[in-house]
Amino acid sequence: MRLKDRVALITGGAAGIGQATALRFAEEGAKVVICDVNEELGRQTAALLGPDGAFYRVDVANRQEVQAWVDDVAARYGRIDILVNNAGILRDAQLVKYKEGQVVGQMSEEDFDRVVAVNLKGVFNCTQAVVPYMIRQGGGVILNASSVVGIDGNFGQTNYVATKAGVIGMTKVWARELGRYGIRVNAVAPGFTLTDMVRQMPEKILEGMKARIPLGRLGDPRDVANAYLFLASDEASYITGAVLRVDGGIVVGT
Repeated sequence: MRLKDRVALITGGAAGIGQATALRFAEEGAKVVICDVNEELGRQTAALLGPDGAFYRVDVANRQEVQAWVDDVAARYGRIDILVNNAGILRDAQLVKYKEGQVVGQMSEEDFDRVVAVNLKGVFNCTQAVVPYMIRQGGGVILNASSVVGIDGNFGQTNYVATKAGVIGMTKVWARELGRYGIRVNAVAPGFTLTDMVRQMPEKILEGMKARIPLGRLGDPRDVANAYLFLASDEASYITGAVLRVDGGIVVGT
């Protein structure tokens, strides 16, 4: 029970890595509060979290919604010990697609802005809303979802890679700014992980992904959840400003 009675907030907690992390934290005794834009899946996941679990519908890109969520959780539970900034979206496209002497496609400004709003500004919004509560109570843990592509880059993901690299930068800044208050800030960088979305890919694509991973398999969402659990626990009490890759050894693009 490494997180017994600690209050943990997890964004994008309805499915995938967020859901796996919520369930793993609950197993270790945490009171887990998830938010997501998918109400149906969010409520289904919350029902698995025990009597102290809860779901809120929140768009992390909307600062007012985020602040209302955090304030309500703090009032209801009395404290906030852990924040996992997991929510994220994809809108992939090449910067410029050029064929036969002309531009035939490009990443839209709308898709760039939306990914930045959720994946980068959303992390900023949630962290800034939570930190004052953590300062007043004398400490806390903030965990941010980056990605191996935020370190290595990846074809067709200008917007996503920019946000995941930005999350690493913010993690390092906040570790410096917030350490004096007993707040640890770390990032996790998953590789190819077998979420429901990935499972729907053609088998040929999945086999190609596996072939590039030294450990010979895709990650399980629980692999990433276990990394979050370690960083959230007292076992990681002297770790801050770190980026932990959970990727089976892959180097993207090779």
